[in-house]
Amino acid sequence: MPFATYPSLVGRHVFITGGATGIGAAFVEQFAKQGARVSFIDIDEASGETLAESLAACTHRPLFIRCDVTQLDALHAAIATARELHGKISVLVNNAANDVRHEFGSTTAAAFDQSIAINLRHQYFATQAVREDMRKLGGGSVICLGSTGWMKKNAGYPMYAMAKAAVHGLVNGLARELGRDHIRINALVPGWVITEKQRRLWLDDAGKEEIARVQCMPGYLMAEDLARAALFLAADDSRMCTGQDFIVDGGWV
Repeated sequence: MPFATYPSLVGRHVFITGGATGIGAAFVEQFAKQGARVSFIDIDEASGETLAESLAACTHRPLFIRCDVTQLDALHAAIATARELHGKISVLVNNAANDVRHEFGSTTAAAFDQSIAINLRHQYFATQAVREDMRKLGGGSVICLGSTGWMKKNAGYPMYAMAKAAVHGLVNGLARELGRDHIRINALVPGWVITEKQRRLWLDDAGKEEIARVQCMPGYLMAEDLARAALFLAADDSRMCTGQDFIVDGGWV
């Protein structure tokens, strides 16, 4: 099946957090195949190096930097390294997250802070760190990964749900301020994306039945479906789209 290509992405520096596996890896692959200069970070060094090597034949081999986004000094250092090697950052994809299940009754303050750090805080400070690059370039695009999980009122991950709901507040809170410099910021909101992790941990027979029953579109929502939406939000084609939630969930009702 042929998909769109975006000339405005050629040579553009795209910085992606949490890019070694899952949805993040699809972002890395799709942007690299568009001819973008991709830098991506993750704590999974082995997967990150393997992914970068698998895309070595692209116009620009992706740059992988091992980084724990909960450590802000390391995050800022990774952004600085990527900038030095690939130039000013034009697109930021705030993807890193962890939807590990947890119990409300046993939540500790340390666990709360860690959840905010991995699921929300880095989105704020990575955006802050690339703002000046985008100003100097005359504009840019920030894509913040949200989730439909909190909208469904699912149990089992209250801290994750809270953080992902806050992503929408972050987008709305920055749209006007960034927009003055032609910087767009939007939330890309996945439904149940069937990654390798999802298949391994949660896609049982009951899950398959639920997808068939409540998802308007047949089949599984895949990481590539999110990545192709991200391409549009990063390209100049979306130049007047900001402060919006772009839900990609197969029509979950």
